[in-house]
Amino acid sequence: MNWGIFQGLLSGASHFSTAFGRIWMSVVFVFRLLVYVVAAERVWADEQGEFDCNTKQPGCTNVCYDYYFPVSHIRLWALQLIMVTCPSLLVLMHVAYREDRERKHRQKQGEDCGRLYLDTGKKRGGLWWTYLISLIVKALVDSVFLYIFHLIYKDYSLPYVVKCTLPPCPNIVDCFISRPTEKNIFTLFMVVTTIVCILLNLCEIGYLVSKRCREKLTKQNQPNNVLAYLQKQEMFHANNKVNEEIDLLPHIHVTPPETKLK
Repeated sequence: MNWGIFQGLLSGASHFSTAFGRIWMSVVFVFRLLVYVVAAERVWADEQGEFDCNTKQPGCTNVCYDYYFPVSHIRLWALQLIMVTCPSLLVLMHVAYREDRERKHRQKQGEDCGRLYLDTGKKRGGLWWTYLISLIVKALVDSVFLYIFHLIYKDYSLPYVVKCTLPPCPNIVDCFISRPTEKNIFTLFMVVTTIVCILLNLCEIGYLVSKRCREKLTKQNQPNNVLAYLQKQEMFHANNKVNEEIDLLPHIHVTPPETKLK
């Protein structure tokens, strides 16, 4: 699979992300995608071929392998990476829709017309909701896959030996998993990075919501401040007008009364 598409997707979405979003993308790209491509695929490349059971009964090894590995780690991780990066594509599509609207508006009204958006990539209006929904979906996707891994592989670990009694196995058959320690280390690493990504998504959600609440409170307080400012200005101009009227009045000189000499 060519993962360069997802690399370009993450790089494009980083331009419209917050600091938490950029950290999330770095973790996904470096600690999940690169580890998956460089190392994890090779570790699980021989999982079925090296799954060895101490019997020569035809079909026993395949049945036991399918029972203990209903879905391979590597395929689940690939599906998880694809689904967790799709919400970023939704944000890019919304930004592209804004840019297309802005371009058509200019073509119709002329280059000197007003802009529909001050910044097509600024998280305001519908784009803010799209970005928030994408964060919620990312956190839910990672959480669901963590739960699936926990259901299929208890405690996210693989045993050294599994005992299989499924037909056509003649009796209790011991089956041995190839490189279980190495696979457990990679599994634990991917689980920890997934939890870190979920926490980063939750932090970014909290940051966006708190920032929007602060902006709402600031806007609510602005009319009172403006009203107080206008009242001060009105009083200032009224005082100036009174002073000007006083200056225009003629100066009345009052002569003191003459005193009679006795």
